[in-house]
Amino acid sequence: MVDKEIPVNDLTNAQTKSLEAQYLSQRQLKKGVAGWVLLASLGVSYVISGHFAGWNFGIAAGGFGGMFIAAAIMGLMYWCLVLTLAELSSSLPTAGGGYSFARRAMGTWGGFLTGTAILLEYAIAPAAIAIFIGSYLQSLVGVDGPIVYGAVYFIFVGIHLWGAGEALRIMMVITLLAVIAIVVFIVAMLPHFQWALLFDITPNSQALGSNAFLPEGFVGIWAALPFAMWLFLAVEGVPLAAEEAENPAKDLPKGIIASMIILIFFASMVLFLAPGGAGAEMMKVHGAPLVGALGFIYGDDSIMTKFVNVVGLFGLIASFFSIIYAYSRQIFSLSRAGYLPRFLSISGQRKVPIWALIIPGFLGFMLSLTGEGDLMITMAVFGATLSYAMMSLSHLILRYKEPDLFRPYRTPGGRFTSGLTLVLSLVALASTFLVSLYAVFWAAIFYFIMLLYFIFYSRHHLVPSAPEESFDDA
Repeated sequence: MVDKEIPVNDLTNAQTKSLEAQYLSQRQLKKGVAGWVLLASLGVSYVISGHFAGWNFGIAAGGFGGMFIAAAIMGLMYWCLVLTLAELSSSLPTAGGGYSFARRAMGTWGGFLTGTAILLEYAIAPAAIAIFIGSYLQSLVGVDGPIVYGAVYFIFVGIHLWGAGEALRIMMVITLLAVIAIVVFIVAMLPHFQWALLFDITPNSQALGSNAFLPEGFVGIWAALPFAMWLFLAVEGVPLAAEEAENPAKDLPKGIIASMIILIFFASMVLFLAPGGAGAEMMKVHGAPLVGALGFIYGDDSIMTKFVNVVGLFGLIASFFSIIYAYSRQIFSLSRAGYLPRFLSISGQRKVPIWALIIPGFLGFMLSLTGEGDLMITMAVFGATLSYAMMSLSHLILRYKEPDLFRPYRTPGGRFTSGLTLVLSLVALASTFLVSLYAVFWAAIFYFIMLLYFIFYSRHHLVPSAPEESFDDA
């Protein structure tokens, strides 16, 4: 059925409401499929691939010391962000997540700019993860490249098309296997940890402040920030499951906070134990650092190394799988409200957004063919940090503008917490310019194209009855 423009001015109120109801009936998600435990698993799943690969490029940028300081700063930023989002998501629970919060606080422009930044992050991140999956398979069975990237997109987009409940349960199992792999890695590496190996990178004598702890000097901390984010990137996607949660007001805060606590522990362990067991020099550019560290200690053909390699694939798959879920819900929400072409939000009989899954999946596959995982990370981080700034600003504005808004959960520290998130997110955004102007350029091109579409078309064709838009009238 062809979508009608909403509202239709030449119809009666009853006819317009009927068309609105028909429009929204074609754009529904399956409610009540996720409790707080499943949401916590979703939060871990979004991020856990970053513990298996990608973060170690931060050691190349700043040495262990630079990466350690960067990870501490970004860990603080994400902790404050999670507490901020726990309040916002319990107050405004829709599939739009950050876009919904910014829409309420700053109007259509704020909503669009935030939603587009989130979309950039979630559309790019799976391409990077597909590349890392290829690296793990290369070390395991000698297979890499387009055939791997195409297979993972085809299989896991297909599972999401099967149904949300089924996909989330499969995701929970995959995440559990990934957690087991990290626990095995921790237990295996602890006896072999040596402090000296953290500092085996030769200092760059040309860098200001360089030493064994900061081989690239103070600028190395700055350059490591985007890769430190990879240890936590996408945990903010938990609120995108709001319309499929059993009790959003209670489950969303519990789920996102629990997932962050788990992620901080795992991030700390891999950051110390991989370079502390095999050396920072070896780890800084390794495609599969956990496997490489175990191989250095136990041998590449050892049972321990093979186990973590095989099961570790599930860590990458878990994040790939769950971020597909995230981008589809973000696109679904923006499309349902008219910011993106409306056909993208049409859901089938199984209550999943079909085209919001398929089209970004194809585009992500094309991006993965570049093989530039570190480039994809920087582009994703550019979008992520911009969205964090907008979401934390939304919290500040809503606390001022709507002090009486019903808040089932209130952020500890209030505006100080979200204000600190805002400052640190802007620092992280600036760091992407240092790491790769090329990545920032392409991210900006994407943003510019989306902005033109909004200015000249979509802002004139929004859907007032969409949940995120109707919040504005509350």
